[in-house]
Amino acid sequence: QQQQQQQQQQQPRRLFSFSSRNKKTNNSVKSIMFHSEWISNTVYHYKQGNMNWPMMIYIGLVHCLATAGLFYIPNCSKETLIFAFIMWPISGAGITVGVHRLWSHRSYEAHWTVRWLLMLMNSCANQGSIYHWARDHRVHHKFSETEADPHNATRGFFFAHMGWLFIKKHPDVIKAGREMDFSDLLEDSAVLFQKKLDPWFTLYMCFVAPAQFASYMWGEPFWNAFFVCGALRYCIVLHFTWLVNSAAHLYGDHPYDTLSYPSENPIVSWCSIGEGWHNWHHKYPFDYAASEFGITVQFNPSKLMIDFFAALGLVWNRKRGTAAWTMGRARRDRDLANGVPLAKPLPRPWEIKAMKKVE
Repeated sequence: QQQQQQQQQQQPRRLFSFSSRNKKTNNSVKSIMFHSEWISNTVYHYKQGNMNWPMMIYIGLVHCLATAGLFYIPNCSKETLIFAFIMWPISGAGITVGVHRLWSHRSYEAHWTVRWLLMLMNSCANQGSIYHWARDHRVHHKFSETEADPHNATRGFFFAHMGWLFIKKHPDVIKAGREMDFSDLLEDSAVLFQKKLDPWFTLYMCFVAPAQFASYMWGEPFWNAFFVCGALRYCIVLHFTWLVNSAAHLYGDHPYDTLSYPSENPIVSWCSIGEGWHNWHHKYPFDYAASEFGITVQFNPSKLMIDFFAALGLVWNRKRGTAAWTMGRARRDRDLANGVPLAKPLPRPWEIKAMKKVE
């Protein structure tokens, strides 16, 4: 019994993880094993009291409303459908241009009119307050792919995509958030305004305001616009944003940093209006473009929007990482010429599992 207790103590604790357990199985039962392990892990988190029930109910309700929105599409006018499509980059830019590149990374400075405009656009996206979004994102960059990363990609696609919202934060995430300084965010009047009215203002801007606008401007029935321009558009933009945490951390090329998980993913960049060039972004997070090249080479409407405001004199001090990359690439070329190969990343958790099964 003492030996068994010692072995149990030595085993790693499986708290806050959606990753599959190591089991030897053949290809014919992989699908069955995947689902059974997913269910067993869910039961485990339930028994441990790790479930974030309010968020699970909310996200479930969001998807129900979005599904209902699909049935309202045939009843909508073409103006409403066009407006719903336009709300994608409007709300998306509130995330990419606003809370991500401006408030999270301080990659440029903006006039107060631009900051308040971006705050309104961010409220349409309804992904939590600017303060909380920027806080979690700074923690993510400092502790990327560790237990302190809120959406640690080493725990699998589902966890990085949306599973991290379904369970309580890992203690390391909470600890990191308490130790970092976010006082600069509280000095911005637009951030404070939204934070004080959270979540009611963002809920209104996301669901009700688009419906009221469509109803007033061209007489669209309120509920048509509510479900299509509000609920359906919101759910789609949510998943587009989540793809940056999941797909862009797991699939794509690594031309700038061969050791990191974040990758260059053009599909994610299209969905998230320019946030898919993630290997560059994690290498140079201070770069306002979040990509090496401009709009003519890499799809990046968010950079184009910042440049537009800069042309009007409303944005300044745009930071770039191109000079650092020029020096880094020259050093890499010298190493290759001298026979020093590129650094290779350690096997990913699922690659280790695959190698063990082969053995």
